[in-house]
Amino acid sequence: MTIFATDFLVGDNRGWTINVDYQAWAQGKQLYVGDNLVFNYPEGVHNVLKVNGTGFQECAAPAGTVALTSGKDVINLETPGRKWYICGVSKHCEVGPQKLFITVMPSSFAPSPSPTTSSAASTSIIGARYGWIVLTFGTILRMLVA
Repeated sequence: MTIFATDFLVGDNRGWTINVDYQAWAQGKQLYVGDNLVFNYPEGVHNVLKVNGTGFQECAAPAGTVALTSGKDVINLETPGRKWYICGVSKHCEVGPQKLFITVMPSSFAPSPSPTTSSAASTSIIGARYGWIVLTFGTILRMLVA
């Protein structure tokens, strides 16, 4: 679980539209589990489809894919790994190219497992203190980078 989630406005002030280099936009951004992607666009003009790598390359969503169409779509990044999004309206993905590929990193604030034996009690105290230091430093670092 992420303590401080970040909202990433896809395309910044241009939003989700054609003629934007979304790979350049994503370059250098650190996205973590718990963060949100915010897709802003005029309702009815575009949509957002989550696809796989093949769908991204071919600008095609698998059958049954539900399009987000509100114009203010928020996608919570719940799992780490590669994520692909396209616009399914007309030829926006192919010509636009209105598509986005990101990699979501695991949350750096995952809880550590509890010790199972009493002999681990003294080690867990040291581990807990170390974990608290790492957590605090990581939080400060993430706030500075964001």
